[in-house]
Formats: sequence, structure tokens, C-alpha cells
Amino acid sequence: MARLLLRALQTRDTMIEALFSQTNYIAAKKGLDASGLKHEAIASNLANVETPGYRRVDTAPAFKAAFDRALKEGNKHQIASLKPHITVDQLALSKNKDGNTVDIEQEIVALNQNALAHKLQSQLVSGTLAKLRLAITGRPQ
Repeated sequence: MARLLLRALQTRDTMIEALFSQTNYIAAKKGLDASGLKHEAIASNLANVETPGYRRVDTAPAFKAAFDRALKEGNKHQIASLKPHITVDQLALSKNKDGNTVDIEQEIVALNQNALAHKLQSQLVSGTLAKLRLAITGRPQ
């Protein structure tokens, strides 16, 4: 009896581990991290739209390139190891004499795009959690 219970627990743990180690789940979680950080950058930019000399910030382009490459390769370990961070946008140019590089229209567009990305990633993570709930309870809700 104890052997059967131990085997059932090991099978359950393996199934749960498999669910949370899928490339799509790991990528969606990392995407949520990045979109949350991007939201912080956009909020900072909008808050400083009229601050003289303020330089626009964004998530690092190197992160996006590495994330896209890891997704293309399907390398879940590489995806999991990536750390998004905020940097000054070196490509942003000042449209005014005050040296501020924030374009409010560009920030509003970025905010909307980021909100959509965040919603999609949230739904992917929620879908995985719903599968777990279904496996545990046998009911979808």
C-alpha cells in the first residue's frame, strides 16, 4: 500500500513539474516579468515628459534580442536565465531644446502595446494554472 501511494505521489509530482517546465509557460512568465518592467519604464517616461534633460528609458534591447533568440531555439533554460532590465534609450532623440527625449505619443502607443502583451502572457500563465486545477479537482472551475 505504501509503495502504491509513493508511486502515485511521484507520478503527480512529475506531472506537475512537466506542466511548469514547458517552454511556453517559462516564456510567458519571463514575458510577464519583462512587461511589468517595461510598464515601470513607460510610467517613468510619462512622469518625466516635461523634465528638462530627462532621457527616455526602456527595457534593454539586448534582453529582447536574447529572449527572441531563445524562443526561436525553444531553449527553456536560456529563457529562464534571462533577466530583463531598464536602460536609457540611446536611440531616442530630443525634439525640444530642453534635451528631454520622451515623445508622449510614442509612450502612449508603447503603453497600449505593452498592456496587450501583458494580457496575453497572463492568459497563458492562467491557462497552465487552470490545467493544474483541472488535474487536481477534475473540474475546470
